[in-house]
Amino acid sequence: MKFIAFLSDGIMALLLHLFCMVALSSFLLLTGTSWGVVLIILIVWFVGLCVAIATTYFRQRNYIRELTSIMDGLDQKYLFAECLRKPNDYFRRKIFELFRCAGKSMIEAVSDAEEKQRDYREYIENWVHEIKVPMTSIELICENNKSETSRKIRSQLALIEGHVERTLYYARLDCVEKDFIIQETSLGEPVRRALSKYRFLLTQNNVRVETENLDRSVYTDGKWVEFILGQLLSNAVKYASASPIIFISTEEFNGRTKLTIKDNGIGIPAAELRRIFDKGFTGSNGRTLGGGTGMGLYICQKLAEVLGVHLEADSRENEYTTITIGFSRPLTYENER
Repeated sequence: MKFIAFLSDGIMALLLHLFCMVALSSFLLLTGTSWGVVLIILIVWFVGLCVAIATTYFRQRNYIRELTSIMDGLDQKYLFAECLRKPNDYFRRKIFELFRCAGKSMIEAVSDAEEKQRDYREYIENWVHEIKVPMTSIELICENNKSETSRKIRSQLALIEGHVERTLYYARLDCVEKDFIIQETSLGEPVRRALSKYRFLLTQNNVRVETENLDRSVYTDGKWVEFILGQLLSNAVKYASASPIIFISTEEFNGRTKLTIKDNGIGIPAAELRRIFDKGFTGSNGRTLGGGTGMGLYICQKLAEVLGVHLEADSRENEYTTITIGFSRPLTYENER
């Protein structure tokens, strides 16, 4: 709290004191009081006023510092009013009671919102698990009745499963830290699982997949990496060229292990490349082909942030799109030395 700001708030009181001092001095001089007595009275008045101003200033400054310290120490800022001590003076005590009532109302509103969000998330998670039952049944029916039609159905099921998984992971974004296990993982495992999950979609769209150097290990959660890879494979199929190829490889670069997924699809316009991880951004390709929600890469980016990995995108329109996932290198004795 600045002293100048404090004085500006009390300028009317200071002007009133000045007026009273002038008026009292004039009255005393007119009644025959000597200059010396009047000067002593003014000095005592001035000193008392300065002491009162300084005392009030330091009391208010310390109080504001206390409030700031309480606010800075709170993770949930809406609990601020509940942490304040009750003031001594009547005016501030009434203001305090009003703020506490407002704070309680806000806490109740926040609690209701959190409960509704929790109920919604639980409903979505239950729905995802329930919808997988008929999807599995359809897949078994197709497996037992192999034909060109069944293969097309299974490729569409892969797309539906991708949408369902995206819904589940989006619902869990607020509490993802409760659902991952970081451990040493060979990148070949999540890549193989993702390719197996989307094999009918890839086959139906005549997509050729080439892999190289997938035996490198990193510390991550394989399930989440598999989900990210699934979204990238789905995008590669959706925006494929006439003779689609997906190339998946790993390399070591600047102390990090990089998993690269490159396709020869229609690419991304340069002006849109930096926005592809934004929530809800579909881009010109998504609008042209339809069906894009702009959520897949956004969820991938959020999951990558939690995992501590880095997503990068590079593309040239009508030539290729490359997505790189950067992992920290596993800690070994050689690294420690």
